[in-house]
Amino acid sequence: MAQDFDSMENSNVSDNPSIHDVSAPERRTFLNMGFGAAATGLFSSWLTGCATGASASASASARAVTGAALGTDATSQLGFKSIPISAEDKLRVPAGYTTQPFAMWGEPVGLPGNMPAWRDDASNTAAEQAAQLGQHHDGMHYYAINGSSAHGLLAINHEYTDDGLLHPDGMKTWSADKVKKAQNSHGLAVIEVKLNTGQWQVVRPSRYARRFTMDTPFAIGGPAAGHPLMCTAADPQGKTILGTLGNCAAGKTPWGTYLSGEENWAGYFAGGDSISKDQGRWGLSKGAWYRWAEHDERFDARKNPNEFHRFGWIVEMDPMDPTSTPVKRTALGRAAHEGAWVGVTQDGRAVVYSGEDARFEYIYKFVSRDRIAPAGGGKTQAQNNRDLLDHGVLYVARFDADGRGAWLPLVHAQGPLAPANGFADQAEVVIKARQASDLLGATKMDRPEWLAIDPHSGWVYCTLTNNSQRGQANRPAVNAANPRANNTMGHIIRWKDDTDFDGRSFIWNHLVLCGDPANVRAEAKGNIRGDLFACPDTIAFDGRGLLWIGCDIAPTSLNKGEMVPMGNNQLLACDVASGEVRRFLTGPVGCELTACTFTPDGTTMFTNVQHPGETPSERTDPAQPQRFSNWPEYKPNGRPRSAVVAVRRADGGVVGG
Repeated sequence: MAQDFDSMENSNVSDNPSIHDVSAPERRTFLNMGFGAAATGLFSSWLTGCATGASASASASARAVTGAALGTDATSQLGFKSIPISAEDKLRVPAGYTTQPFAMWGEPVGLPGNMPAWRDDASNTAAEQAAQLGQHHDGMHYYAINGSSAHGLLAINHEYTDDGLLHPDGMKTWSADKVKKAQNSHGLAVIEVKLNTGQWQVVRPSRYARRFTMDTPFAIGGPAAGHPLMCTAADPQGKTILGTLGNCAAGKTPWGTYLSGEENWAGYFAGGDSISKDQGRWGLSKGAWYRWAEHDERFDARKNPNEFHRFGWIVEMDPMDPTSTPVKRTALGRAAHEGAWVGVTQDGRAVVYSGEDARFEYIYKFVSRDRIAPAGGGKTQAQNNRDLLDHGVLYVARFDADGRGAWLPLVHAQGPLAPANGFADQAEVVIKARQASDLLGATKMDRPEWLAIDPHSGWVYCTLTNNSQRGQANRPAVNAANPRANNTMGHIIRWKDDTDFDGRSFIWNHLVLCGDPANVRAEAKGNIRGDLFACPDTIAFDGRGLLWIGCDIAPTSLNKGEMVPMGNNQLLACDVASGEVRRFLTGPVGCELTACTFTPDGTTMFTNVQHPGETPSERTDPAQPQRFSNWPEYKPNGRPRSAVVAVRRADGGVVGG
């Protein structure tokens, strides 16, 4: 998540009174459980999720230790030497590795008969942009074709736009055409890729190639489908939504589909002077971050208040079926969703974990009612599970101070989720998931971003990127799960559900508190074992069980104050058995490193360089687009461009091994 808009991240400022709240630093406990006790049971492959039968009911206090590691006697799986911090406008990786930027913003995705070329002056039309890769690549996954590690699809999120770079004259003028081009630069893309003589190439044309923009029809699934709060003049049935936006992190389901989270959607709407309490809880403000409402009335919340309810969902898309309709899965709850990650219970049901990247918001999980169906009957597995995520139970997490926690059901008519409190039915519960979570006393977190499930142990990891407002006046105090006031550095939390992924309770601890141990301020010191990093964002496990961590330190913070030793944003690998972290890749100036996905054999890692050279000034003045970064092409007066990066070992071995 590159954008740091306070209006979105300050909407939950009340203190929920519950037993997880703590007020004194001495009550901050860091709890650990050895894998020997926790990692028994049944596990599926790293590509299809996890299942576990381990019991996690032992006393948390008996496992309390100081530090972040699960153990220090394991042999490290980190097979590379860490690289130094960098402030250069280039990619850096360890010796013996290569990087290849490709699939850049503005390249054609490969739609047959519609492959407009990129123009260096950004003069491509809105219609051309709809057939090209969008701006600011974020979440991404690789889908093998026939199991191949050399031929597959990449599904990619395009999170947001920098209009100063998107248009030849930036924001000097504004028009309906510029709105349309910006909308066509958002959304999702599917591209076909092949490895040829050590280089990855986009296959053009491709029958798989797709672009999903603000004109793409999305079906509505789950309890909110057809609800009066989802109906508009353009869609009186409340069954079809045009477009997806703010797409941040991404998950890959065991049945072969792609899950994308709609994150900073509220900032696209203009609320004027008549903002309701419910709208305000979601961060709607008088004006909007983008000027879409001036030429697209859908984003004027005064004229179309229900359009506001139609974003903030997890989107499911089948990249292998170019004829399929993507669906917004409302049973998973409305939020500023970072993304969604799937575990599998022992009896074959899907459990979807998600968080919302906003200050003092929540972590959720959804347990499907039905089991995952196999392929058969002439249909793919994705087709046979097309309604799986529309039926089940949604929960929100409470992290207690004793190292245990509970999943609180977001179910209509249970507890306070009743008509008297504004919840007429289950649709209103999922549409107003934040308000429901407030009433249940869920734990307000420090911006939950990406999640990842350890394929070998069943532990679920979540990055809490930062929260500088924690503990400030009229803001929530520290608590056990979020133990640092003015948390500029962030941390990584993890939990393991009791008995199985559908357990109603869990144990939890911190993998690491990020930051530099040399910092003067105690809350910024951190307890990292290995290379320094801050503001964790992207995380992913590879097939061997290494946890890969990407950072998102805002360009305005890099190399300033407490961030002095951090350099450009970086991608690191962590051996969770020992807690050791090593720096693997550093990005060009001003970028964020987003996504981390692998070919089945582990010999190629794909990651994204998002918004190279980003500064606030670039959004309004494109006169010198290369002033801060000219990556990846280094052309005179060239625009910096987000791109996919393929990372490989020169000897063809497994990345990180």
